[in-house]
Amino acid sequence: MAGSITGSPAQTGSPSQAPSSPDSDVAQRLLESSATLSYDPATEVDWETPLDKDFHGASPEWSTLYGTAYWRELTEELRKELTRQEAASVASTGIWFEMILQQMMLRDMYAKDPTDARFQWALTEIADECRHSIMFARGAKKLGAPAYRPPRLVVELGRAFKTIAFGEAAYAAILVAEEVLDVMQRDWMRDERVVPFVRTINNIHVVEESRHMKFARDETRRRLAKAGPVRRQINALVIAIASYIIVTSMVNAEVYRHAGLDRKRAVKEARANEHHKSMMRASCSGLMEFLASARLLTRPALAFYRRAHLV
Repeated sequence: MAGSITGSPAQTGSPSQAPSSPDSDVAQRLLESSATLSYDPATEVDWETPLDKDFHGASPEWSTLYGTAYWRELTEELRKELTRQEAASVASTGIWFEMILQQMMLRDMYAKDPTDARFQWALTEIADECRHSIMFARGAKKLGAPAYRPPRLVVELGRAFKTIAFGEAAYAAILVAEEVLDVMQRDWMRDERVVPFVRTINNIHVVEESRHMKFARDETRRRLAKAGPVRRQINALVIAIASYIIVTSMVNAEVYRHAGLDRKRAVKEARANEHHKSMMRASCSGLMEFLASARLLTRPALAFYRRAHLV
């Protein structure tokens, strides 16, 4: 059935039953959930059926041009091609950040107790992200998109971030990226206008990322419990800057050219698109509530969230 997972969940084996601590209880429950409900995109996604260009690549309302004068001028065929290119760009950005995420988690767990459920969950999450990255890569290729990459400066900033970010800065940044993707993908996976294989990809990602977000929230709270006011202020700003870079890199400006649009005009109208800004703010309401509860919405941090249209 389009947009649903029709095969059987991949059984990943029984999680370790080592004695738990309060810090590992969440991780233990996530391990048990993963053992019960995980998917293999290689077999769950319909990779063989040719791309049906009668479908969108994402819900039209999530297009960066939806609601603009330019959007109203586009034929339905061009609108569908644009959403397919935008979906591929979001997937490519997801791959870029998932590679950062994997390196931060490996560094965080380096030489720690392998019998701890948190250690085992971190490896489980990394395995999930590896599958997701391959899934996104195959999905972008099937959508007929080139290899969209963030600008060189953003790539280098990401390289620095993955090297130096630690504790709550690393886990809260992970949470931001996953939460923003989660909301838009929940819309896409339910939308019958979206090509079926993309709906299945989004369904898989939403199911498995819900566990990742739970762990990121728990780790952010846990690390912040040890943070003094100076560290909290610094990391609040670091998280906000990372969030700004992630969100503003999701749709590469080259999508407009590859969709057959006037790149210069499309970029100008997309930047001024109040509808898309409101969609982003709505998608981040729960995330902002969490950051506020964690006292990470400082005045300098809020300036970056506003620039990214997240508040």
